[in-house]
Amino acid sequence: MSESMRGLKRTHRCGEVVGATLGSEVTVMGWVQRSRNKGGVVFTDLRDRSGILQLIFEEDDCGEEVFHKAQSLKSEYCIAVEGRLERRSDPNPKLPTGELEVRAKTLRILSESETPPFPIEENTKTREELRLKYRFLDLRRPDLQARIMLRSKIAAEIRRFMTGEGFLEIETPTLIKSTPEGARDYLVPSRVHPGSMYALPQSPQLLKQLLMCSGYDRYFQLARCYRDEDLRADRQPEFTQVDMELSFVNADDVLAVNEKLLHTIFKEVLGVEVKLPIQRMTWREAMERYGSDKPDLRFGMEITDVSETVKGCEFAVFSAALDGCGSVRGLNVKGQGHMPRKKIDALVEYAKGYGAKGLAYVAIQEDGSVKSSFAKFLKEEEMQALIKAMGGENGDLLLFAADKNKVVFDVLGALRLELGRQLELFDKNEFRFVWITEFPLLEWSEEEQRFKAMHHPFTMPMEEDWDKIDSDPGAVRAEAYDIVLNGNEIGGGSVRIHRSDIQEKMFEVLGLTREVAEERFGFLLEAFRYGVPPHAGLAYGLDRLAMLMAGADTIRDVIAFPKVKDASDLMMNAPDVVEEKQMEELSLCFRENKA
Repeated sequence: MSESMRGLKRTHRCGEVVGATLGSEVTVMGWVQRSRNKGGVVFTDLRDRSGILQLIFEEDDCGEEVFHKAQSLKSEYCIAVEGRLERRSDPNPKLPTGELEVRAKTLRILSESETPPFPIEENTKTREELRLKYRFLDLRRPDLQARIMLRSKIAAEIRRFMTGEGFLEIETPTLIKSTPEGARDYLVPSRVHPGSMYALPQSPQLLKQLLMCSGYDRYFQLARCYRDEDLRADRQPEFTQVDMELSFVNADDVLAVNEKLLHTIFKEVLGVEVKLPIQRMTWREAMERYGSDKPDLRFGMEITDVSETVKGCEFAVFSAALDGCGSVRGLNVKGQGHMPRKKIDALVEYAKGYGAKGLAYVAIQEDGSVKSSFAKFLKEEEMQALIKAMGGENGDLLLFAADKNKVVFDVLGALRLELGRQLELFDKNEFRFVWITEFPLLEWSEEEQRFKAMHHPFTMPMEEDWDKIDSDPGAVRAEAYDIVLNGNEIGGGSVRIHRSDIQEKMFEVLGLTREVAEERFGFLLEAFRYGVPPHAGLAYGLDRLAMLMAGADTIRDVIAFPKVKDASDLMMNAPDVVEEKQMEELSLCFRENKA
């Protein structure tokens, strides 16, 4: 039976008694982690968000009635206890409170608990689907609570820093006009305007640019964003973006304030010093060295272009790639020349998942002899030249991909990361940042047979490349930048177009007529006719940043109530069917799904 807590006031959380005076009277409240009845004494571990504290019940201290209640305690009962803080006779070095215990005098069972469907413990082996169904219980686990609290601290530090740097926190609306952002919008039907829909924002991009037009020269917010797209470990249909925009600045100004922000967050939250200035690398250099625009710099194994070295050889795979304006590039996996053929074959299959038709290899044995999948197609001097170009030594494994550059980069970039994980080539506790700059302004869409904006159509081109916009649009670089941490893009932004002539030309290159541009972005273009300042911005994925700082494997571990891969909520059973009456009010109708 539940009891009232009337007359009681908690004096300490469980983990806070470390700072209390021995012998003092304390009142603690929380959940029973476990309780052990030893006959004349009951030991109970009490848990709250701050930690675990041992309680000790003995009849001589608490009386017969309280001791009898203590004997009935079970896992996850919610209780309140008054008692005296003492030093434990059997310290537990695994707990911050391990040298202390509370000798109980009173006990109130605030609410009882059924047996939970899984143990409330750290590093649980319970399958995620069950934990998400009972997320309210899963959130009691100490390791998950630590991650949620770390996220809260990150958000607090961001707000403190941004306010100190003269930024204004301004909210933008959640119900907006649908604008192209690269993913499908979530739509909300309007009852007042039958047949019309609001969109949930994929980002506050256009709205924050309007704020610059309105004179709020330093804006930020922790914005909720929504994208109806396929999910992965680091994706959710709803997520939080640390959004910012600045007026009268250039790219260096934006990067500088964000380096200070990152330094502050990591110092205050983790006690980690971020070395400033953060390394910068152009997009082209990142692709050629690492096969990715979000390179993990915690280990080497860079890509080597051997196209010139193998030019003219008789290996058809290499020659076909070069004849097709592609390239031949490789990875030197140091010290892995002994890798079994079975493992090499597994790497070949892995590479095929990223578009490779196959994977060529050279295994250099410790005695200098060579085992290769294509040795018979190369002369001895050609093989030796290839090994030299790759920096190959006795005991090394050389892996090669040959195809269009995009395929080669995708394959070797993914293979490099996989080998880094398999061979444990990086320190999981290290944080390596890099700015990626000078992205292409445009990318060619084979599906649509036209150029598309790599970021968005309001990204400023680099001034020195603008004369190529008609003759070679794909060669124009953008004043865009991403911040990458340990192979993860945690944020990105750009200098925005504020000149009407450049904006009109961008729309033309993207195949947007003036009428279409006005229809999609008319409210922004209208604002740009009234004195728009030069401006630039950047946005972080708060969930992804918190995931990396917490050392979690998925952003679901730093989001209180996440969705699963099909964007459903297992706990609330959402999305749910709406009553037909409400559908009719919204001018919608049910449609049967027919096979």
